Amino acid sequence: MAQKAVPKIEQAGFLTDSGDIRMSQAQHQAANSPYTRKQVWIALAAVMLAYFIYAYILQTWNVAAPKIAADLNGMALYSWSVSIPSLGLAMGTLLAGKFSDIFGRRAILIASTIISLLSTVLCAISPTFLALIGARTLLCLGMGAIAPLCFAVVGDLFVGGERSKWVGLLNIPFAIPSLFGPTLSGWMVDKLTWHHIFWWILPLIFVCILIAYGMPALIMSRDHKIDVLGIILVTIASSTLIFGLSFAGTTYPWGSVQVISLLALSLITWILFIRYESKTEGPILDPEVFKNRTFLTASAAGFLSFFGMMGVTLYYPLLMQGIQGLSAMTSGQIITPFSALMALVGVPTGYILARTKSYKWMYVVGYGMLTVVMGSMIFFGANTPILWGVIVSILGGIGQGTIPTLNTVVIQAAVPRRLLGIATGALFFSIAMGMAIAPAILGSAMNTRYNTALQATLPSELSQVADEATMTSLGNPRVLLSEPAMKSLQEILLKKDNGAALLDQTIRAIRTSMEAGLRAVFFIAALTMLLAFLLIVTIPKVSLEPGEE
Repeated sequence: MAQKAVPKIEQAGFLTDSGDIRMSQAQHQAANSPYTRKQVWIALAAVMLAYFIYAYILQTWNVAAPKIAADLNGMALYSWSVSIPSLGLAMGTLLAGKFSDIFGRRAILIASTIISLLSTVLCAISPTFLALIGARTLLCLGMGAIAPLCFAVVGDLFVGGERSKWVGLLNIPFAIPSLFGPTLSGWMVDKLTWHHIFWWILPLIFVCILIAYGMPALIMSRDHKIDVLGIILVTIASSTLIFGLSFAGTTYPWGSVQVISLLALSLITWILFIRYESKTEGPILDPEVFKNRTFLTASAAGFLSFFGMMGVTLYYPLLMQGIQGLSAMTSGQIITPFSALMALVGVPTGYILARTKSYKWMYVVGYGMLTVVMGSMIFFGANTPILWGVIVSILGGIGQGTIPTLNTVVIQAAVPRRLLGIATGALFFSIAMGMAIAPAILGSAMNTRYNTALQATLPSELSQVADEATMTSLGNPRVLLSEPAMKSLQEILLKKDNGAALLDQTIRAIRTSMEAGLRAVFFIAALTMLLAFLLIVTIPKVSLEPGEE
């Protein structure tokens, strides 16, 4: 049965300020709510489980990725394993907002979860790293839709203080896999095989599909027009941008025809997309959202913050495993406080928002802490104590943890209720684009700095004894994690006179160069975090009161 939107918390509202259920069924009917208590709790159960799955898939990949790439001989495509799937994530978030307004949150949540189920199987059976990237791109398309859907459902059911609380509480299922996900994935890679990361989550995805069938449809829009041309344009614009940045500095030079052509095509298509969206009916991205300064400020700062987040979650494990020689499981344990606190801090953030209706100071504190964290990581290297990594992980997690809850509540309060789904999807789209673009730029910077440093530190006599394939493999900054490449290097050098000393010099040169490349990554991440901080201090004040939405 089709459901109507809930315009006020009094209509959705059998939950008190303390979160207790005190209204009787009769009182609930008297409040004219279109949803029964059972429907609301089923909807909450569905989004809680879906967000748990989303968090698990995100948290397990970054720690396991270096070893998976080495196992599948995909070190040359390492940055692609984040940027290309993030394109799927971005498109999933964008499409979910509009489609769920048309067809209902339930239908799109079920469809997204089914896509996630099938693509998880494809990930588990991928024979090559390129195939795994393709399967993860499809997986991220489904997962990308789930995150904004979860927050949009909460936005549909609640407003005002109740919305702030439940948005905060939605961080609990995100926190659970954050506590064990990085360590578990590291343990699976070290002790079992990386395939297990995908196999064991399949039953939970199936259960999530079954639960979602019991939730209300939550259809918000009467306009069923699908913006096909807008979808095509934004897909071309996003994909050419990400491919261009992924090629730059790795496959092709920044000034090459291939890179410039892709970036130019992206720019032209973005211009066409923006002009078309301002004129068409039922746009995939309503221009009214982008006229909202609060939305633009929060989205732009969130986009920039992912350069810092990728520095911690993607490149810091590379430093620990490649330079410091730590295992995947140990690096996962060090990163765990960041992941766990990033989720857990969202819970008190929601409650503070519900009581104080004040958010700007929390934005400033969160972004300020992240800026300090990334600035300190510029000085990390081979001899950095593990304790400093734990401290950075804790402080970074606290700072990052305030942002998702703040963004969701503030943006949903800043736009008209009819745009709630589109605005939530657009917010997650900007974040997903940050996840896609950040590793492409950071990876290019790392490769460029690494190869420059390697040319200066590599023993000159190495080129006389090593073949061309071996010398080419050394140009990848992740070569230390590739067992075949290192085994080949050892076999070649140890046969030569003074080969052991030459091998030691080569490994030290690689480590020194890799450290220089990572320092460039952390410097760029720190700079973008500073820009995000300066931007967020200008965010306008909007009312979070339910009557003023």
